[in-house]
Amino acid sequence: MQLLKRVVGWIVIVIGVGILGLGLSIPIDALIGRGRVEALTNTTIPGPAGPIRAFVVEPTTPGPHPAVIMIHEWWGLRPDIIEKATALAADGYLVVAPDTFRGASTTWIPRAIYQVSTTPPEQVQADLDAVFSWLIARADVIADRIAIIGFCYGGRTSLLYTLHNPAVAATGIFYGMAAVEPSALRQIRGPVLGIFGGADASIPLSEVEQLERNLRAAGVSTRFVIFPDQPHAFVGGIDSINAGGAAGDAWQVLRAFLAEALKGQIPAGQKWPVEMRATHATTFAGWLHHRFVCGW
Repeated sequence: MQLLKRVVGWIVIVIGVGILGLGLSIPIDALIGRGRVEALTNTTIPGPAGPIRAFVVEPTTPGPHPAVIMIHEWWGLRPDIIEKATALAADGYLVVAPDTFRGASTTWIPRAIYQVSTTPPEQVQADLDAVFSWLIARADVIADRIAIIGFCYGGRTSLLYTLHNPAVAATGIFYGMAAVEPSALRQIRGPVLGIFGGADASIPLSEVEQLERNLRAAGVSTRFVIFPDQPHAFVGGIDSINAGGAAGDAWQVLRAFLAEALKGQIPAGQKWPVEMRATHATTFAGWLHHRFVCGW
């Protein structure tokens, strides 16, 4: 009996130390990562609670231009978003990648969960309203051709912002999900693109298919593309895109979608992957991701 008590006691101590360590790791990571967002951004936009930091890249061709708001993943603003924004600007869009976590960026999952779960949706919407208004006020932006796209948390945020602001001209969702009342989708005016991985352990394809059905039932121009055997967040930085494969194909789908939605150009010969496969079994990490990103 004494031995059992000692074992249980040690187990409780180890669990307690682990929980304490995880809790302490969040402010430690914040301290270590101080200045990450400032180093990546080149613009400040007036916001409801002070300046919003953002990376802005303009096309080299004369304007005015369509614009794209690009929303980061649950990690916060990182170099891969800067790379993708720069690549997209080469297609003739003014691209702005705002920091929706107000200075927070990480590579540590516990802090990513903390960032998402402690950032009020209303705060994000208000900041994006400020970004949208800033774009409209620019002489080099076509005010009625502003799209929003995002990855993971950013995909979810893009959909929710389009519901909040129907003036959005087009919406691109990369492996993001939100529980939305089907009737609310009727206020979406522009087309919606969804890109998902067929082996995503975080987002079941049943939810993807239901969202697609709801959008179509609401009369929204919808194109969902499932990339077989691809996990969550399979579109990384520009190197992975340039290497081709699923990441490169997904990027070409996005380019074609934006060209049609914002420029009225239909790329010749564009192929749209349509094959669907069941996802792998949801993992514990996938459940956490779904709970704190999709349930936000």
